[in-house]
Amino acid sequence: MQYSPPPLFKQGPSALARLICFVALAVGLLVVDSHYKTLEKLRYFIGTALYPLQRVMLVPRDSLVGASDFLVSEGQLRAQNRLLRERNLELSAQAMRNAELSAENDHLRQLLALRDRMQVPTIPAQIEYDTRDPFTQKVVIDRGSRQGVKAGAPVITEQGLLGQVTRVFLMYSEVTLITDKDQAVPVQLLRSGVNSVVYGGLPGGALDLRFIPLSADVKVGDQVVTNGLGGVYPAGVPVARVTRVDKQSDTTFARIVCQPVAQLHSQRQVLVLQYNPPPPPPTEAAGSTDQNAPPTDKNGKDGKKGDARKTGKPQGATAHGKATAAPAQKTPEKKTP
Repeated sequence: MQYSPPPLFKQGPSALARLICFVALAVGLLVVDSHYKTLEKLRYFIGTALYPLQRVMLVPRDSLVGASDFLVSEGQLRAQNRLLRERNLELSAQAMRNAELSAENDHLRQLLALRDRMQVPTIPAQIEYDTRDPFTQKVVIDRGSRQGVKAGAPVITEQGLLGQVTRVFLMYSEVTLITDKDQAVPVQLLRSGVNSVVYGGLPGGALDLRFIPLSADVKVGDQVVTNGLGGVYPAGVPVARVTRVDKQSDTTFARIVCQPVAQLHSQRQVLVLQYNPPPPPPTEAAGSTDQNAPPTDKNGKDGKKGDARKTGKPQGATAHGKATAAPAQKTPEKKTP
């Protein structure tokens, strides 16, 4: 019985012989391809044919890389978005500060220009806060008696009259606004020259211009300024502008409503006026002199003596103009025997 291995396990050339054969074939192909470029087309077709398979094999890797990139990109975008929001908030706050500083700068320039125009000494001050009393219109400024503020001093802005100092402390003062119900300001209509008094206390911060006759020349839009009467407010400070005029035949005075020209609740810097009214002119009784009184010399004596010398009267004349004769000398009498 002949024994032979099954056809599946039949052995051909040895492994070493096959290795040498394949190595020689590979080296030969490399040499031929490097010199004659004969395998370029074959390589191109093989690469084209294997590209879909290559892409299919790379799908899991591309999915993992894409997922990781998505997560990283989302995190970076969130961080960048948070930084941009913070930067936007900082820029918005800076823009608001710049706008506030610009408005304050313009306000201070107008106050300085007003201070240069005013012929009254002023004290710059800043409004700290409004008082907590809901029934009064008052603010508190950061200047007091230590800085020279006195009770009754007017307080103005670059737009017009703000109020009056009603209470003074060491380091701060209380200012009553012109819209307060207990505040009254003597004013004058700038166009027509009509004098009156303006009162606060109307709804909406309006002012009541009282004691204007029905026949007075008053129009909507007329400017109201201080008239200087009373010695509290200097003349010519803008106070309000007429917004409504009601003239009814059954009343004695016209109903006139004004609106303050100063922004009472939006100002921060103000000027406190150190206003001293001029002294009243001397009266005629105090200033008149007796024209018939005799002139006096440097020592305060009257000049009648000199007048007597000029008129030839004797020096012994009395105040009534009578001359006194000198006593006569007695001559000795002769005795007769």
